[in-house]
Amino acid sequence: MSATFGGAALSAREALRRDPALLERFSDRARALFYARLAFLAIGLAVLAVPSWSLFLGTTSSTAFVFYFAVIAYSVLNYLFIEHPRFGRRLTFVTLCLDLVALCSMVLLSGGLSSPIMAAHGLFTLFFILLFPRKRSIVPPLLILPIAGQLHDSLTSGVVRSETIFLIGWYATLSVIVAYVLLFLHRRDEKRRVQLSQLSKAQETSIVTQERLRLAREIHDGLGGSLSSLIIQAEFIQRMTKEESLRIEITELKSQAEEAIEELRRSLTMMRRDFDLHKALEDYCMRFQERARVWCSLKVRGRTRRLPSEMQLAIFRILQECLTNIQKHAKAKNADVRLKYDGDLITLTVTDDGVGFDPSEQRSGHYGLSNLKARATKFRGTVDVQSTPGAGATAHITLVVPTEGSHVAFLPSMGD
Repeated sequence: MSATFGGAALSAREALRRDPALLERFSDRARALFYARLAFLAIGLAVLAVPSWSLFLGTTSSTAFVFYFAVIAYSVLNYLFIEHPRFGRRLTFVTLCLDLVALCSMVLLSGGLSSPIMAAHGLFTLFFILLFPRKRSIVPPLLILPIAGQLHDSLTSGVVRSETIFLIGWYATLSVIVAYVLLFLHRRDEKRRVQLSQLSKAQETSIVTQERLRLAREIHDGLGGSLSSLIIQAEFIQRMTKEESLRIEITELKSQAEEAIEELRRSLTMMRRDFDLHKALEDYCMRFQERARVWCSLKVRGRTRRLPSEMQLAIFRILQECLTNIQKHAKAKNADVRLKYDGDLITLTVTDDGVGFDPSEQRSGHYGLSNLKARATKFRGTVDVQSTPGAGATAHITLVVPTEGSHVAFLPSMGD
């Protein structure tokens, strides 16, 4: 019986782990089961304390006390481990099966399936379906019916009576009806919950899209316009001045402004659906090669896929950080960039033949490695930098593609 349940429980436990709402619902229902057990234990204590009640239910032997304290023990144990990510559901299922064993024992002592104790059978059937809402959860409550009926008739008359068959069919029918109604309501509620979740995400995405569009327009028209004006003014002053040192400074100022406006356009482009990450990486490697005078090659391997815009931005910024560090510190002649797709893993490897460094050495004022780790952490990534002085350096950055739909909103195409 436990094996039957355990085969399908893995996906349910995984769903609980990923969805806090499902975990909270299971915990609430498991606590309700605990409180129901407390009520039964209170009644059981009264039965054990009143001799006439014990005689009526056949609980005068010491066995009744053993069952009573056993129920207390596993009920408390179950309550303590309700929210345990690995054992909570399993232990709850096992204790529910033990409840059925205790019920069966009480039924045998108090008159078989015609005992008033059988009224509790429907309640435990309800908890089985509430806690484990699937069709096979009805199996344990149904199995206990023929077992209790057969054992009682064997102990009393030795033959199965027609009344017992009727009671088995009656309680089985009630259990099936309860299971069907609860499963129907559960599936309807789950469907509505999923629909509400999807509507909520769609509304959130729409709001974020509108807000990002508004901010993008303000940035494009405001900051972009200011940088364009700065470039025009720098060109005008450059033509006006005749002092060579001043012309060099103005040229540098113009280059920085052009780089800034290019960075602005690139950042806005990254939020659009038509953004091509590989083309952006290739263009940046070419510009790095021209600016830093370092030969830079890019290779993309694996089966490419569409990545969330935030992840594309992170990959681009990581490459930007790596190449900037090479330009500033490595004194390299060659750099090699490799982007590899491997299922849900994205690996970016940047290698140079520069002077190298000691990765364990803490250097004040240098935050390149910490920046890489901060960006990778957002995507459950890792950063592994291997280098020795005089032997170049290699940076391996691995990111995990989000398993659920990204909440990142994409902007419609905008002109420069």
